[in-house]
Amino acid sequence: MSQNNAGTFDTARFTRKESNMFSFLKKKTPESIEKVTQIKACISGKAIPASDINDEVFSSGMMGKGIGIIPTENTIVAPCDAEVTTVMADSKHAVGLHVNNGADILIHEGLDTVSLNGQGFRLFVKEGDKVKAGDKLIQFDPDFIKEQGLDTVCVFLLTNSEDMPNVQFTSGIEVSANHSVVMRF
Repeated sequence: MSQNNAGTFDTARFTRKESNMFSFLKKKTPESIEKVTQIKACISGKAIPASDINDEVFSSGMMGKGIGIIPTENTIVAPCDAEVTTVMADSKHAVGLHVNNGADILIHEGLDTVSLNGQGFRLFVKEGDKVKAGDKLIQFDPDFIKEQGLDTVCVFLLTNSEDMPNVQFTSGIEVSANHSVVMRF
């Protein structure tokens, strides 16, 4: 910062550039936060159409449009910055997220895994948490789930898809957690 010979602050020499150098400290308003236009995979694996999920509730679109991911790893991460709106705290198998563009996402690990009462699962978040893309949400033991005769497909749905008719999903490919785009608005 500029000082004159007397050691006092010289406002005339305080440039616009210097005044903007602390702009990162200003709190972002909702209007200044960029809306999410794409969402990445929450886990690595093979993305399949929701219609191929072996559960009528999910495959029929009754709970919203989306995809399934046949996992090749055991950690589910936040697919984008979001707020955790729902957590299945007892069974630890599902999380709901609200995104700043209005999207409501359900991430549901496995089919009928609620019956495991949390065995084989570890939950990293609670309702109200703000998460960043890549933050851990759920960890699970795929071998334990399979030993119980259950499917490990990760259901990844936009539960308010009727409010977002132009959403597009990517399936039929291998996806990488926090890298591959699987949902576009």
